[in-house]
Amino acid sequence: MITSPSSLRRSERSRRATLDAALELCTEKGYGRVTIEGIAARAGVSKKTIYRWWPSKGAVLLEAFAEAFVGATPFVDTGDVEADLRTHINSAVRLVSTPPYGPAYAGILSEMHHDDDLARAVREQLVDPRVEAAVGRLRRAQEQGQIPAGADLPLTVEMLYGPVYYRHVLRKPAQDEATVATLVAHVLRSLGPVGSTPAGGGGDVPGGTPA
Repeated sequence: MITSPSSLRRSERSRRATLDAALELCTEKGYGRVTIEGIAARAGVSKKTIYRWWPSKGAVLLEAFAEAFVGATPFVDTGDVEADLRTHINSAVRLVSTPPYGPAYAGILSEMHHDDDLARAVREQLVDPRVEAAVGRLRRAQEQGQIPAGADLPLTVEMLYGPVYYRHVLRKPAQDEATVATLVAHVLRSLGPVGSTPAGGGGDVPGGTPA
């Protein structure tokens, strides 16, 4: 007897089709011209299906971007925090500077200034979890004696990712690997020598901005 796919599998196919359609349309038309109607038509699903899972096109594109970003930028621990941060930042730069994810994220960052719900979702689904993961990697580096015990880890995260956002938002050329290497080295040097306590070092204070 042949059984039909489960509703869960059908839902996952529709979800994936919706995310892919939104990314394609954002690349082709630009964020501002993407509509829920267009996404539904491209994905082969109903508007009702989309609105059952997402409140807006921004929410659709945020889920697509966040899913790809987390998969492409893991916080590995090879024992060399400087090398690991270079790998991570380079991966983030590549993702946000090329289609389909670059155009989608640029649109999300713009839209969130006019959409409080989207801004909150960006923090909850992307920013806060990535800051937590970045702080966790830096904390392991502290435990391994690679950065000062008193370093302000959330501030370090902002120092690392700030230039990535700056270039992305202002549409400046993305960092190449040499620039990323210089950035990471500079940020780590600014924390002071291992064994020191940086002035104003505050430990783990909530906040930060991931790429």
